[in-house]
Amino acid sequence: MKKFLMGILVILIGVGIYFLSFDNRVNAEPASYFKVYLDGEEIGVVDSKTKLEDYIDKQNDEYRKKFGVNKIFSPNGLDIERVLSYDDKIDDIKDVYEKILNKKPFTINGYQFTIHSIVREEHEDSETKEKTKTTKIYVTDKNLFEESVKNVITTFVGKKKYEQYLEETQSQITTTGKYIDSIYLDDDITIKQVKIPVTETIYTTTDDLTKFLLFGTTKDQKKYKVKRGDTIESVAFNNKISTEEFLISNPTFTSNKSLLFEGQEVVIGVMDPQIRVVVETSTVEDIVKRYSSTAKYDSSMQKGYSKVTQKGENGLERVSQKVQTINGAITYIKPVSKRELKTPIPEVVVYGQKEIPSVGVSGNWLWPTRSGYTISSGYGYRVSPFSSYRELHTGLDISGTGYGSPIYASNNGKVVTAEYHYSYGNHVVINHNNGYSSMYAHMSRIAVKVGQIVARGQIIGYVGATGSATGPHLHFEVWRGLPYTGSRLNPAGLNYSH
Repeated sequence: MKKFLMGILVILIGVGIYFLSFDNRVNAEPASYFKVYLDGEEIGVVDSKTKLEDYIDKQNDEYRKKFGVNKIFSPNGLDIERVLSYDDKIDDIKDVYEKILNKKPFTINGYQFTIHSIVREEHEDSETKEKTKTTKIYVTDKNLFEESVKNVITTFVGKKKYEQYLEETQSQITTTGKYIDSIYLDDDITIKQVKIPVTETIYTTTDDLTKFLLFGTTKDQKKYKVKRGDTIESVAFNNKISTEEFLISNPTFTSNKSLLFEGQEVVIGVMDPQIRVVVETSTVEDIVKRYSSTAKYDSSMQKGYSKVTQKGENGLERVSQKVQTINGAITYIKPVSKRELKTPIPEVVVYGQKEIPSVGVSGNWLWPTRSGYTISSGYGYRVSPFSSYRELHTGLDISGTGYGSPIYASNNGKVVTAEYHYSYGNHVVINHNNGYSSMYAHMSRIAVKVGQIVARGQIIGYVGATGSATGPHLHFEVWRGLPYTGSRLNPAGLNYSH
């Protein structure tokens, strides 16, 4: 019996040795596997890199359809490294996929456009500061970005004018007209091919990207139902946009004089352009030269009464200028020449009492600059060409008379401010002592002092570009009431002579 048991034991030991030796023969060489790392952290081991990548692609069919691409890729930061190991333990591909899905988004092939723009910020207690605004835009096709930029340029320039500029078929100026000298983007734009995370905003249509480049969003703009008595200018002002923004958002209207009807629905497009379209133009225009007004005083006439002894008549000038606009807003005007076509006839007004009073005549204002001017920005809401922020522009920007040209007091009164301000630059404020006050800003030089009584038409300073100004111009404001504390008026609504 003992011999029988010993024999069985010997047989079992032999079988064990046989199988152990067989196992050693199978794993005598290391096998090839793939370790999966995400941002340096190991998250699993798979037997095939290709199988994992194919699985990722097949599980994300919704993104292929959404973005119109052929393949979905691993997240940025995913590394799959081949290793040799005796350990045959591997992870299920589905489990590894789930770990990746919970940590980082998958990617698609595309392009990243980076827009670097200069933004200026104004601070009351310091000088104007510049900072760089960076905007990243992702697209699946780089031509889509180029077409969208073209659409933005067309919005500000006009389709026909832009085509003529590109094809060099613009008509030369013979008498009056405009000629586009150059169009360019005032931004630093870079492009690179990247793997885009599917969680990013990825533009696949020119309509969506054009909308973003113009308005800073792809959301629908606010709608407004026209009321009785509304005009384009009043609707724009009441909704804190410029008339130019209104016309861009409602292209069926050809000018700010187009009529609205009650119940009509219009778009209130609050623009926030992501690029700066610069257009430099040569212009020749026939501009009305306002007649001058001469004041005479008659001691026999009661003070406060007046009469016109000679009726004034406007003249005409042909004015040539170089004009720069950024996103449709005039930023700089350089006068080139002007020629008188028709001489104006001056108006003569006789006022009671022969004196120069400190009280201005509220019904008869003098235009504060020389002739040949252009209103580069009116009273109303706009996107500031200087800071790129939305603002209420509280006066008239009068450009085109040239750096150093004279600025005149618009009415009799007393100078209450004559100093430098961080935004207005060199500026003068006059209290006309008749319920009105006026301000003249961005002067190159001030010609009066605080406390001085000035007469209507007296030179009080010279056109400049001090403070927050993109070029030489006069910023002219009028208040009803005392300076600074009164309510601002639209200066364009006053009665002027020149």
